[in-house]
Amino acid sequence: MAGDRPILIVDDDEALSALLLEQLSVDGEFTTSRANSVQSAEAMLSGAARYDALILDVSLPDGDGRDLCSRLRQRGIKVPIIMLTGSDEEADVVRGLDSGANDYISKPFRLAELLARLRAQLRIFENSEDAVFNIGPYVFRPSAKLLQDPTKNRRIRLTEKEAAILKFLYRAGATAVSRQVLLNEVWGYNANVTTHTLETHIYRLRQKIEPDPSSVRLLITEGGGYRLDPEGTQRAA
Repeated sequence: MAGDRPILIVDDDEALSALLLEQLSVDGEFTTSRANSVQSAEAMLSGAARYDALILDVSLPDGDGRDLCSRLRQRGIKVPIIMLTGSDEEADVVRGLDSGANDYISKPFRLAELLARLRAQLRIFENSEDAVFNIGPYVFRPSAKLLQDPTKNRRIRLTEKEAAILKFLYRAGATAVSRQVLLNEVWGYNANVTTHTLETHIYRLRQKIEPDPSSVRLLITEGGGYRLDPEGTQRAA
C-alpha cells in the first residue's frame, strides 16, 4: 500500500465528522484532519499543510460549501473535492458540480460508497496534468514525467519507470519502501526483473535529481529499501 493520503473533512456535524475521521484512518490509507467552518477550512488550506482531497459539506455555520469550493478553484487548488449535502434535488447537485466539485453525495450515504468515490477521484487526479508534487527544489509532474526547478529554470525529463518510482515513494511518505515492494509496484510481478534493475534505476535517478549525488539528500537508502525526503533535509547514512 502507498503511504497515507491527507484528507481534509470540512463539516460541522460532530457525529458524522468523528465517524469519517475514524473510518478513513482505520487502514492507514488516509490521514484525516477536520475543519468545522468555512473560516477554519480556509485557514488550514492557506497554511503549509498539504491535502490530497477535500470532503466538503454544503451547509456550514458561516457560509455555503459551494461558495468555498468556487473560491478554492479560483485560487488554483485542483485537488479532488467531494461535496456532501442533505438534498438530492437536481438543481442542488448541478450547482454543486458547477462550483467545481468533482463529485456530489447525498446524505445519508454508505461509507463504502464514499470511500470508493474518493479513491476513484484520487486515481483520476493523480493521472491528470494537474497533479503536482514538491520534491526538494523541484516541482514534480508525474503525468508529464517531468521535474522543474523554477529557481534555475531547469527541466529534467524522467523515464516512465523513474517517474513511477518517485511517485510511489512520495506516496509512501516517511516510510521506507522495501526493494521487493517497489519492484512489484513499478514493474509488476515480473520474474525477469531483479533488484539489480531497480538499483540501476535508483542510481540514474539520483544522478538526475540530487544536487550532489555523492551526498544523497532526496532519495535515501534506508531499511533494506528506499525513502524519499521531499524536503531534502537528511543525508543518507
